[in-house]
Amino acid sequence: MARKQMADEEPPIRPLDQIDRTILRLLQEDGRASIRAVAERVHVSRANAYARINRLIEDGVIRGFTARVDHERAGHAASAYITLKIVQNSWRTVREKLVTLPGVVHIALVSGDFDVLLLVHTVDNRSLRELVLTRLQAIEEVLSSRTLLVFEETDLVLGR
Repeated sequence: MARKQMADEEPPIRPLDQIDRTILRLLQEDGRASIRAVAERVHVSRANAYARINRLIEDGVIRGFTARVDHERAGHAASAYITLKIVQNSWRTVREKLVTLPGVVHIALVSGDFDVLLLVHTVDNRSLRELVLTRLQAIEEVLSSRTLLVFEETDLVLGR
């Protein structure tokens, strides 16, 4: 008998074909594209495009639809990548604390010379300094940090 999938389990990973990959690229370029527009661009019926997009959502390939923001124009003039070295086996605790910090938009557990990589956007360098020197260093599991200022970004999906 087949095992029933539990609600908190990940859906099975299914291979993506060229049409799926093209749909993903189109939705990354314009998350507001209509089903009709997507169907026309990938040369499938609207029903097929709708079914494929729903499957990509159900499978967790598409995690949501968001707006791409120019952070500087939105009032966040300072951006930085911050690397952290943390106490061994403290990832879950540190992650819970990091998600509450203002300006943190991406958190990754990584391998190499440091343990965690953050991407942050703040109003200005003073706010960035406050985040690093006060908020991050107050997390007792954080052993050290390094801040890399972002001077310019290129969005690979949009080419800007």
